[in-house]
Amino acid sequence: MERPPQEDFSLKETNPLLGGGKFTGDKLTSTYDLVEQMEYLYVRVVKAKDLPGKDVTGSCDPYVEVKLGNYKGTTRHFEKKSNPEWNQVFAFSKERLQASVVEVTVKDKDVVKDDFMGRVQFDLNVIPKRVPPDSPLAPQWFRLEDRKGDKVKGEVMLAVWMGTQADEAFPEAWLSDGVAIGGVDSLSSIRSKVYPSPKLWYLRVNVIEAQDLQPSDKSRFPEVYVKAILGSEGLTTQVSTSRSINPTWNEDLMFVAVEPFEAPLILSVEDRVAPNKTEILGRCAIPLKNVDKRVDNKPVNTRWYNLEKLLVEGEKKEGKFNSKIHARISLDGGYHVLDESTHYSSDLKPTAKQLWKSSIGILELGILNAQGLSPMKTVDGQATTDAYCVAKYGLKWVRTRTIINSLSPKWNEQYTWEVYDPCTVLTIGVFDNGNLPGGDGKESRIGKVRIRLSTLETDRVYTHSYPLLVLQPSGVKKMGEIHLAVRFTCLSLINMMHMYSLPLLPKMHYHLPLTVLQLNKLRHQATDIVCAKLSRAEPPLKNEVVGYMLDLGAQVWSMRKSKANFFRIMAALSGLIAVGKWLDQICKWKNPITTVLIHILFLILVLYPELILPTIFLYLFLIGVWYYRWRPRHPPHMDTRLSCADNAHPDELDEEFDSFPTSSASDIVKMRYDRLRTIAGRIQTVVGDMATQGERLQSLLNWRDPRATALFVTFCFVAAIALYVTPFQVVALLAGFYVLRHPRFRKKVPSVPLNYFRRLPSKADCML
Repeated sequence: MERPPQEDFSLKETNPLLGGGKFTGDKLTSTYDLVEQMEYLYVRVVKAKDLPGKDVTGSCDPYVEVKLGNYKGTTRHFEKKSNPEWNQVFAFSKERLQASVVEVTVKDKDVVKDDFMGRVQFDLNVIPKRVPPDSPLAPQWFRLEDRKGDKVKGEVMLAVWMGTQADEAFPEAWLSDGVAIGGVDSLSSIRSKVYPSPKLWYLRVNVIEAQDLQPSDKSRFPEVYVKAILGSEGLTTQVSTSRSINPTWNEDLMFVAVEPFEAPLILSVEDRVAPNKTEILGRCAIPLKNVDKRVDNKPVNTRWYNLEKLLVEGEKKEGKFNSKIHARISLDGGYHVLDESTHYSSDLKPTAKQLWKSSIGILELGILNAQGLSPMKTVDGQATTDAYCVAKYGLKWVRTRTIINSLSPKWNEQYTWEVYDPCTVLTIGVFDNGNLPGGDGKESRIGKVRIRLSTLETDRVYTHSYPLLVLQPSGVKKMGEIHLAVRFTCLSLINMMHMYSLPLLPKMHYHLPLTVLQLNKLRHQATDIVCAKLSRAEPPLKNEVVGYMLDLGAQVWSMRKSKANFFRIMAALSGLIAVGKWLDQICKWKNPITTVLIHILFLILVLYPELILPTIFLYLFLIGVWYYRWRPRHPPHMDTRLSCADNAHPDELDEEFDSFPTSSASDIVKMRYDRLRTIAGRIQTVVGDMATQGERLQSLLNWRDPRATALFVTFCFVAAIALYVTPFQVVALLAGFYVLRHPRFRKKVPSVPLNYFRRLPSKADCML
């Protein structure tokens, strides 16, 4: 199988005209914005009055048609109204202007043929230009004319001006470059939108005990457990070891809850009377709005909840029912609810807003255009694509407008996010709109890009063309290129440097840690909730879009990923292997001069051991300074060679795209195959984590994160001087006492060096 050349997958730096100014590398000659200016002709249709009656009843059903060349947009129509108000805006791209006159026609809606009521024409050469922050252009009344130019009854209020996509009317306008010639009925599905991410909480249910249960069969010891249900998720405790009517558990059950809290928490106490039969001994529903919210590690108060007996249809309530359940229930807002991969999350803040720290910077993204997109559908025998972009960072998702029938769409839309942590990742995905003619209702993925903020220099504008890569059963395929402009502006350099000393996650993750199994389940719950919420927006972000942006299914076993992670480990260990080979060459006198110098250095360090640590740190300092010349000049991108996607065997790809569970015919093979994939998926994750640690070690000196490397190099220099003037015995004694210090002097949160290390970038965010 032929593979495209590797250079097709490379990142390309560009020099676009941003904000109307020439891009010169780090600065713009105009600080207008991060996108290319696109000029539009705007027509605001406000209202009409004194329209003549066209029907037999003397009334009219008016609407307005705005026409420029072959492009035609229409307002909604009103029934039997001679003074209608529309207040709709139409925007015609200057690049696609096909006439020198824009025509605004008022028509009467009819069953057979719409009646002409009058029109107003404007010559494009005399239309005024508006540049924000100018005030909006005031609309004026215009008398309608017939086709001969004579005045007729009726007036229409209009405003016509030339502007750019920075105009406040742009987001809600009908766009000639966003719809096909002749118009599209459902404009809401193609407009740009901003979506707030749903606010998620961890719901912790600590089931302690129950009291005065009433099993139907009192001749046996009950096998009681508690089932907790929140929405579609259900969890159960273990069967109580105290088999009595007052059982105890003291187990934690964790859920993900979303605001506003609609579904109640349902606790059900059940008795396992037979292997496949249970009896409900009592149930209670707890509204989440009544649950205490916790922002620190202090436990909330426990409560007794009255259970209600579940009656069979026709059964009457007999006597008192005093069964109760004792539980501690809290909404834990001190956590960060993980709805993404922990290796490249876009948000590390706790849920509770009162725990948020001040922002450290601003992230600006300009989505310029795309080139050479692959056709995703066929309309009237012609292959085409209706492309739009989705960007996700922090608590905000954004969606650009859909450009109809174009393999080289131009969006030129700009978005801004507040940054609270530089060690986060911005994700941009490109999709084909499946709700338009020729689509199957599903959004087809075209590719995505990830950009880690810590790899960007502050206040520098990065303009690159990123390849859009998608892995298919036939291999990796380039679906086109997307042109982006990114700028990370730092508000306080001191605060940003201080972030490298703080824990990566909120404190509650360390005070009340969750198990790996809990985190995996909660991450899936969070992802399902985000998919459900965004799919109900207008226009919806469908499940396939949100899942692709959040890397849903990234933990599934893949031979290709396992090989890629193995090669990452080998690359991370290549430094140690190189040192071993170098020492072997020294011992074998391959270079006599170097060997003699090493002998002299060895004698000096043996005679003066206090020079060992200063020499090591000074050597690391010099290496870091030396490598500064080869620091990365471009942000990272999808690497097909690192992902082993460019030379994957067809059988490996067939296995990767196989359904889960497998579609194998044999039951025994299916069972073994699924078990193998499950185990191998865990091993794959562990191998990837090991590779991540090695790559973080490498990033100390390779300037991938300029600020982190600057901190480390500075530390090495200071440490070299401090250790030079400090006796080695004192350093060794202090280090030993520190390692062996009493637990009273230890903190549960990670130390500053560990926090710094965990914030270092790895190549996990470059994996395809």
